[in-house]
Amino acid sequence: MKWSEICIHTTQEAVEPISNILHEAGAGGVVIEDREDLYRDRESAFGEIYYLSEEDYPEEGVLLKAYLPENSFLGETVKEIKESITQLRRYSIDIGKNLVSISEVDEEDWATAWKKYYKPVKVGSRITISPSWEKYEPVTEQELVVELDPGMAFGTGTHPTTVLCIQAMEKHLNPGDRMIDVGTGSGVLAIAAARLGAETVEALDLDDVAVQSAADNVKWNNVENRVKVTKANLLDHIEGTYDVITANILAEVIVNMTEDAYTALRPGGKLIVSGIIERKREMVKEALAQAGFYIEEITEMEDWIAVAALKPEEV
Repeated sequence: MKWSEICIHTTQEAVEPISNILHEAGAGGVVIEDREDLYRDRESAFGEIYYLSEEDYPEEGVLLKAYLPENSFLGETVKEIKESITQLRRYSIDIGKNLVSISEVDEEDWATAWKKYYKPVKVGSRITISPSWEKYEPVTEQELVVELDPGMAFGTGTHPTTVLCIQAMEKHLNPGDRMIDVGTGSGVLAIAAARLGAETVEALDLDDVAVQSAADNVKWNNVENRVKVTKANLLDHIEGTYDVITANILAEVIVNMTEDAYTALRPGGKLIVSGIIERKREMVKEALAQAGFYIEEITEMEDWIAVAALKPEEV
């Protein structure tokens, strides 16, 4: 089969929303080439990425590459992708140069070659994320491993927003907690919660591809008895109350769900949100405060932040 590579020159802020647009368009994989990767300090013990060459990266910004089958719908699909990316400006998302190019590639080149760049990565004090095709054994008894197959257009769980969420979960999630993960994607946060001792986890996503990917990863990690993957829009139709809610999604979506999250949490429960670019920090803080939350902690990584907020105990 012939495939076309669509390459989008954008910004780091736009990586996640554009990745979502691409996988909804049927992309068979996504590659992120961010020049900042050349200058980041990494723990060599886990070898997340190696042999980085300046020639593989843009002079500035980020290149997002995705792969689409060459068929009679390709032109229409590319047009829809371009329109969806342009509409991100309505949400005050900086899409940068937004230069789009198309080229033909061989199926074998993208289907397997990218896997060699991903190795097990310790993302928190206890959680290590390992690609499902790698054989990895924990170094210590305390280390907890989440095996992940990114599937269509999902990352390997090492993006700063995911790392911040997992690190917050390690601090605020207690064994026996009931948790909801909103916009679960690959299911990485839900699986990590099960590894950390959550009694039950509701993993929610509106996208069919995400639901299937998360279900596959949950089964691979043998946590089906505690993690239930469901197609749902945010916190619609949630019954009962929970101890923890996580959401690694766009800041605008977080703002819209704060009141529902407050209702769905028990008094003393925690809301952990990420996917927030630095310049939208105050917008999210204000929405959380208006909903009644007390902000316990804000953590940062690169240009991203995560917030852990508390629903106060009833007086």
